[in-house]
Amino acid sequence: MCMSELVKIVDSLENKISKLLHKLEVQQQANEKLEKELVTIKMDHDVTRRSITEWQEKYNSLKLANSMLGSDTNKTEAKLKINTLIRELDYCIAQLAE
Repeated sequence: MCMSELVKIVDSLENKISKLLHKLEVQQQANEKLEKELVTIKMDHDVTRRSITEWQEKYNSLKLANSMLGSDTNKTEAKLKINTLIRELDYCIAQLAE
């Protein structure tokens, strides 16, 4: 093998390494961007989940209030909820009395 062939091979290798390093840098930047997007999406998801929980609690409160106002559809559920609340209050009073 002559010297000029070795120079060509080395130049070719340098070119390929340079291209690979550039691709690596592009992939790292894309990865960083995706990681930032993932963090943002996770935060949005948490906010949405909390909002859903709040709306479910509001819905349940409204349902209970509606049943207490005389709606026949949820009277049994309201009675059960009231009994549960009374038991919890009794438990708290017993704990305070000790």
